[in-house]
Amino acid sequence: MLCAIYKSLKKEETYLYLPKKDDFSAVPESLLTMFGKPKLVMLLNLAKDKKLIRADINKVKSSLDEQGFYLQLPPPPVNYLEQHKAQSQQQKENS
Repeated sequence: MLCAIYKSLKKEETYLYLPKKDDFSAVPESLLTMFGKPKLVMLLNLAKDKKLIRADINKVKSSLDEQGFYLQLPPPPVNYLEQHKAQSQQQKENS
């Protein structure tokens, strides 16, 4: 399965996967408005690749088949305060 991957110029680290290059017909208008002008970054053969960096390949394939697109959002921001608290607590427990 070949797919086209577009990045958003409005939303950092946001990507849109489509089963056909430049065919945005299945993508809701509200999503396209939020996404902004899409920029093609690559064509990818999902049949040959077994892993994607930030997306589950099976979810991508399923979404492409069922919805006609897959939206990859950026990972949630790191909460450094919570990370620090957890490390501090762990150090106290180990002392």
